[in-house]
Amino acid sequence: MQLQTEKQMIYALIDDLKAICSNYGLGNSGNEYKIITEAFLYKFLNDKFLAGLKELPDFAGKSTQETERRLAELSEDDFDFLMMDLDPRIARIHPADLISSLFSRKGEQGFHTIFDNALLHIAEANKEVFSVAAGAQNRVRLFDTLSNLVTEVERQDDFCRAIINKLNAQSFDAVFQQKYDFYADIFEYLIKDYNKDSGQYAEYYTPHSIAQIIARIIAPHGAQNVSIYDPAAGSGTLVLTLAEQIGEENCTVYTQDISQKSNEVLRLNLILNNLVDSLPHVIQDDTLVRPRHLSADGKSIEKFAYIVSNPPFNTDFSETRDQLAGEGYKKRFFAGVPNIPKKKKESMAIYQMFLQHIIVSMQEHGKAAIVVPTGFLTAATGIPYKIRQHIVQKKLLRGVVSMPSNIFANTGTNVSVLFLDAAGTEDDKVLLVDASNMGEKVKLEGTKNQRTYLSQAEMDKIVQTMNERQEIDDFSVLVSLKDIEQKKCSFSAGQYFKVKIEYIDLTPEEFQQKMADYEQQLKAYFAEGHKLEEEILKGLGELKFD
Repeated sequence: MQLQTEKQMIYALIDDLKAICSNYGLGNSGNEYKIITEAFLYKFLNDKFLAGLKELPDFAGKSTQETERRLAELSEDDFDFLMMDLDPRIARIHPADLISSLFSRKGEQGFHTIFDNALLHIAEANKEVFSVAAGAQNRVRLFDTLSNLVTEVERQDDFCRAIINKLNAQSFDAVFQQKYDFYADIFEYLIKDYNKDSGQYAEYYTPHSIAQIIARIIAPHGAQNVSIYDPAAGSGTLVLTLAEQIGEENCTVYTQDISQKSNEVLRLNLILNNLVDSLPHVIQDDTLVRPRHLSADGKSIEKFAYIVSNPPFNTDFSETRDQLAGEGYKKRFFAGVPNIPKKKKESMAIYQMFLQHIIVSMQEHGKAAIVVPTGFLTAATGIPYKIRQHIVQKKLLRGVVSMPSNIFANTGTNVSVLFLDAAGTEDDKVLLVDASNMGEKVKLEGTKNQRTYLSQAEMDKIVQTMNERQEIDDFSVLVSLKDIEQKKCSFSAGQYFKVKIEYIDLTPEEFQQKMADYEQQLKAYFAEGHKLEEEILKGLGELKFD
């Protein structure tokens, strides 16, 4: 009950921030997501900073107000000395930049400048830990100014006052002990209106059900001291869910994505889930053209223990297509590069590129799970066939799960999850699962679209079937790699299900009776057909030329 109350409190704050954006003409604008996520992040970091201070001996047992008062009394040197004892994963915030301090100054003229400067001070003070990389050299800081997003200058003060009023009205103190599932719900609610990125590549949000299934299959027993990678990370749902399954203390997250928006949202996701140590490995850049996670000597791409990804399926990458088809990329894109269509350039199958990149990014005993269009499983020619052939020949395939339609809110494309294991399987057999008939279809409010939701029992069945390699009639089948090669490397479970023929034992008398019944039925059909022939002929005879 308390948990639900805490969630509702946070949901209400998010709704309030969205209402402020609407009131100031920013609702549904391209900047709304930035205001919502940065204001929320400011609140989260502010309250976590104060909660962290209260864990220190000098502040133990103190209220938030008392903690803030004593903090304000410290000299600069004493403040810096105190920060040495604070958890390094907690952002440092100067007393003057705390929400309560800004709230006390909200009546001042030019308050929007005070508000913006507080955000910039926090960003500067924490740039070494909390910024993420953009390209090879640049760093993207925690915060930008927000007041300038309101075009009417005379309303900027009131806009910032409205935000600080809402941020100051409640405390997050009670939520910092919560685990991943709590923040996964918060995060989904926070970005639910911004699920699809407007940039070149990233699909924004992978359903939590898919992420859970993948994590529980790829790492059923956790792991120790491993790397997790997503080359098209979006909002980070897949890597975060896998990190939670493995244990945040047992893994380091590495990501890359071309979209600035998705990287900002991913950073928020990592901070919420106490994976601050992974922030230096979040890169904004084109993974295909400029992979930024490289080996120690910088001469080859880094190899990872676990790779999970839901790459975009189709995107126009015609500007870099010829470059990617050049000699310098052939080792990575071993199966080729899609051609540029004369029409519909946006239909270029970019997922094929990410899939090849993932395969060559796997460690010697690495594991991977990739969301692909279900059509990839059976394409008889071209790059998809070459990739599947490579996977089979290298014995990389562990299994496939074909998902129900409309499992993703923003695409009607049927999807499957491809599970790879560089260590192979003991008997060279793989499990193919057809879960396409699972789930409950629910109409999305305010639209004509449907979304399919898997129940917990259905999710458990998929995971158990894969991990225990169970064969279930019309649901899953174990297939040898040799059999797959003989069927043009098809990864579709349906092509390997056994055809059932039902046999019924009959006595000679029962057989004769059935044959007599069939004979009577046939005679009736023949008679009816003969009558119809006569009627047609009669009709033809009555036709006259007029």
